[in-house]
Formats: sequence, structure tokens, C-alpha cells
Amino acid sequence: MNLTKYIFIIFISVFVKFNVSAGPTFVDSFSVNSEEDEPRGITFNNNGTKMFVIGWRGDDVNEYTLSTAWDVSTASFVDSTSRIDADGRDVRFNPDGTKMFVLGRGSDKVYAFSLSTAFDISTSSSINNFSVTSEEEEANGLAFNLDGTKMYVVGEDADYVNEYTLSKGFDLSTASYAGDSERFLVSGQDSIPIDIDFNSDGTKMYVVGWDGSDINEYTLSTAFDVSTASFEDSFSVATEDANPAALAFSSDGTKMFVVGGADEDVNEYTLSCYYGVVNCSNPAVLKEVLGTIEAQTAAPKRIVQHVTTPLLNRMYWLRRYRNQDSLSNHNVKFQFSNSMMASLSKVIPVSTKINDVSNKLSDNWSFWSEGSVSVGKVDGTAFSSSKDINSNGITLGMDKKISENRLYGYALRFGKDDVGIGAFTSLDTNSYSLSLYGTLPHDDKKFTEGIIGISSLKMNHITQGGGANRTGERMGRQIFGSINYLTTYNKDKFNIVPNGRVDVSYTELSEYSETGNSALRHNKQKIGTGKISAGFTLSDIIKFNNIIFKPNGGLEFGLDFSPSSDATYSYISETTEYKKSIGQDSKNIRANIGFDLITENGFSIMTIYERDQSDNAHYDTFYLAFGYIPSEDIEYAMSLDDDKAVFDYKRNINGFDITVGSNYSLTSEIPDYGANIEVSSTF
Repeated sequence: MNLTKYIFIIFISVFVKFNVSAGPTFVDSFSVNSEEDEPRGITFNNNGTKMFVIGWRGDDVNEYTLSTAWDVSTASFVDSTSRIDADGRDVRFNPDGTKMFVLGRGSDKVYAFSLSTAFDISTSSSINNFSVTSEEEEANGLAFNLDGTKMYVVGEDADYVNEYTLSKGFDLSTASYAGDSERFLVSGQDSIPIDIDFNSDGTKMYVVGWDGSDINEYTLSTAFDVSTASFEDSFSVATEDANPAALAFSSDGTKMFVVGGADEDVNEYTLSCYYGVVNCSNPAVLKEVLGTIEAQTAAPKRIVQHVTTPLLNRMYWLRRYRNQDSLSNHNVKFQFSNSMMASLSKVIPVSTKINDVSNKLSDNWSFWSEGSVSVGKVDGTAFSSSKDINSNGITLGMDKKISENRLYGYALRFGKDDVGIGAFTSLDTNSYSLSLYGTLPHDDKKFTEGIIGISSLKMNHITQGGGANRTGERMGRQIFGSINYLTTYNKDKFNIVPNGRVDVSYTELSEYSETGNSALRHNKQKIGTGKISAGFTLSDIIKFNNIIFKPNGGLEFGLDFSPSSDATYSYISETTEYKKSIGQDSKNIRANIGFDLITENGFSIMTIYERDQSDNAHYDTFYLAFGYIPSEDIEYAMSLDDDKAVFDYKRNINGFDITVGSNYSLTSEIPDYGANIEVSSTF
């Protein structure tokens, strides 16, 4: 019985260890012996196409290009700097590669250089230096936090990770020692700490141990505050090199690179999870992972706006033309001999010319369409990637005027929303939305407009580059509504229309699993949104001979009171779940300007340019709609009769009816066209 108990305990221990441990896997190595036989420091440019190695034999920085990003087997030597210090130990760059920092143990100084071409060491020129002798006389490793307001130096004399503050990011002239209370002792893990690095959000610290031939991992309870570090465990690299000298990670934390002091090479490892030297980091430490979570949370709100705006535009257009009897833009007839197709065609009403105005109001449906193209950008932060947004879609609608000021209608929108996240990730969302909309007048100048609808979403997420290759597909469903109250003030042909609106939505995104390295499993996510807006629109009517020009513009202020949405996720290879709460509340200003252009023959164009500006994002959207309102002496019709499409145009000119017609066979393998013209008059 006791033996069974011990076996069970051992099994559980092994299982738990398997679920929290992420063992690096050795891939390949690259020798730097030809350039440096005592390598001590390593770093890369942002996309892994350049590698930089420094050592104390040459005391210079050596630059290599990688034909395949983050693959050291494809490296080739390019150039090297002149001698920098009597004992070169480490090298780092600022994020945009326009500054380089070299740690020299000969003088125990950090040297700063400017680069006129990013990450091109041949363009470097000296700026200044900063001494660390007071804290460490055998400095080995150098690191910075994300914005360069903190610098870290580790050495083997005092065995401390020393922290420095920079009042101006990456400016050594503003550096000062943070104090003994802010440093961290690592002698308990290794007596010769030789390099230091962090994960991307500063919650993990890694110290290379020359003496122990390992990488020591620490957790920081406060990001980038080394005084809050606690030791987790270590990973031995002795099999590849007994004297590890430096450490670097790929930009997405799925690859680790260790400089071998004994073999004078760079050893490449893959990690099963982000920064998983010993334990996995929260995936959201990666800027592009957090950016993807944010993009998936924000997409439903943006889709609702793209769905409701054309409907509001349509109702605004109808209010401007509510005194006109003919608002139908199509004379379309469908005729099929097949019984099923014939029954389906009955759901599409036909617009016909009826002289009786009351019949027009009660029986006719007006058809319309509107397309939109939108581009936008969400600025990046220290922890999340920037997002470039391109959206486009088309709305097809039909509405029925049941009185001069009252109508209702239906609309179907097909939308595509593409988001580029950072350098390597994209999120593409296809949406299909069905809406019911209508207006309810309180009197001739005050109206309430309402919209309610549902959407189906399909998201495709792709990450390629930065050391990773992951894909995933996610489905979503959505319900939304909008209530808009407005009133009209006018003088002659000039109108001002103040309004107040409330928009709400609820979206459920399905759970899904990614495929690829460091793949994640995402649980179902619920996203609720709410927004209150107030603003006004202005319009006027200007006539030029046979053309009516109606300029318009508007301004709207919005307050988003959407609650936070919790995204829960885990590594597919692990059981630990992580949760990130994504805030959605914000303030925004929307401004638009546009015009309607109507010609005497009934052709009309509506255009609107809109700018939406919030705290850290902006969107530019262009709406374009076409219409045709036939005059009383013009008739046209398009019919689909089984396999033949027919179009007829008829106009009365000075008592003569002129009819032009054409037809085309849709199914014939041989093109079959027909055309006719007919002139008639009644005497």
C-alpha cells in the first residue's frame, strides 16, 4: 500500500513538472571563432536578420546577417567596429537601432554610440560613457528595460545585479545608480554571473552562470524591479558548452541563443513556450500576443459601427428627401418557371410605377446600397503592438415608406476587417450582418430612429516570423442595437440637426486552438459594449442649373462605457490558464463632411468622409452610395427569366415612346446576345 502511494506521488510530481517546465531544445550552432575567439556578448536586431557578437579578444562588435531570420546556421559575417574597450563584454541597442551600447570591463564603463543607419555598426559614432566602477569592478552583462529608463549591470566581483535609472530613456548622461536597496544578489546561484536578460514585460530575469554552466531563471513580482526577484530554477547548457558566456532571445521568446565561451560559437535553442527556459511566461508578455487579444476584443465593436453607420446615413438621406414620392432606385423583376426559384423570387418586391401616391407609400419598397472603406491605426504601447486596420464592406438595403415621416427597412452587410499587428501577425475578420431599422416621428421635426441586428463573425489569425508560425480560426456571433433621437431646426434650405444616440452590443467569441509552435488555446470570450454619443449635423441645398448640390457635415462626441472583457488562454502543452482583462472604455470625437449630388435625370451620388479620433487610435472612413430616381417619363426594368437576363429602357420624348432593350443567355456555351430598339406614338 505504501509502495503504491509513493509511486502515485512520484507520478503526480512528474506530471506536474511536465506541465510547468519548458525544456529548451538544442537546434544548431554557428562558430564565431574567425572573428572572435573569446566571445562574451550577443544581441539581434528586431526581426532577427542581423546578429551582433562582442568579445574581449578583439574588443569590437562583429555584425552578421542571417538570410533566414533567427536561424544562426544562415549567418554570414559583414563588418566589425574599431576597438572600443580593453575588455569588451556586452552589446545592446535601443529599440529602433539608432543607438548602440557597449559594456567594457577594462574601464567598467558603458559606452553609447549613435548610428546614422539603424543596426548598421559601420555608421556608429561615439556619444558618451557612464562608469559603473563604484558598484562593480568586473562588469560582465548589460541590459535595459523597454523604454530605456532603467539599465542593469551584472558582474563577478560583487555578484549583484545593479539597477540604474535614466531620467531620459537610453540617454547615459541622465543615468544614476538606483541604490543598494534596488540591487539583487545572485551568488546563491552562481559565483560568476556573466550575462543578464529579461522577458519582454520584465516579469522574468535570466542570469547566465559561467561557473554552473547554466541559465538561471527568476520571477520579478514588480516588472523590471530586480529587488523583487525570486529564484525559480536553472537550465543546464553544459552539453553544448561548459562555459556559457551570453544570452539572447528571439523577439517572440520562442528561441534562445547562448554564446559558448569554450567552443566560441552561438548555440540556438527552441522553446516550447514563451521565454520557457524553466517555466513558461504568460503568453501576453509578447507584444503581438497581447496585441492579438486586444484586436479580437476590439473587432466586434468596430464591426457594429460599420454596420450601423450606413443605416444612419440612409435614414438621414431619407429625411432629407422625405417629401419626394419616388424613393425606389430599382425596377427589378424576377421570373422563373422553376417552382422553387419562383417562390424565392417573391421575397424580392418589384418596384413599379403607380400614379397613385398613396399606393406608392403603402406598397413599394425602395432598394439601396452603400459601400465603405476605412483605414485606421491604434498606437502601440510598451507591452502591446501597434495595429494597422483596413476595413471595407457593402450594405444592401430595402425600406418601405409607410407615411411621410415613418419608415422601416432591412439591410444586409458583408464586411471584411483586416488588422496588421506588429511586424508578424494579422487578424482577418469576415462578418455578415442582418439589421432591421426604422424611424418613428414625434412630430414633423423630431424623430427617434432604431436599429437592431445580428452578426456572424469568422476570424483568421496568422503569426509568421519572429521565430513563430501559428495559425487559428475563431467564430463569433453578435447582437446589437442603436437608438438615435434627433430634432431639426431649419431656416430656408439650411438645416441643423442635433442628436443623441445610445449603441449597445453583445458578442460571444468561440473557443479555439492555434496550431504551430508555442500554440495557445483560447477559451470562449464574452464582449459587451456600450456607448453614448451626442452631436449635430448641418446641411444646405444649392442649385446649379440642372444639378442639385447638398453639402453636409457633422460633429459627434462619444463616451464609451463598455465593461472590461476577460480573455482566458493557456498553452496547448500546459494546463495553467492565464487571464487578461481588456479595458474598452474610452472617449472619441467623430467628424464628417460630405455632399449629395443629384442630376435632372435622377442620378444621385452620396459621399461622406469621416474621421474618428480617440485617445490612442484613429480611423478614416469613406462612404459612397449611388442612386437613381426615375422621372415620370422614364421607365426601366431588368428581368431574369429562367436562363435569360433582359434589360429594357423606355422614355417619352415629345410624345414618342422610345424603347431600347437587350438580352443575354446566362447558360449557353456559345454567347447569345440580343438587342432591339422601338419607336412608337399614339395618335
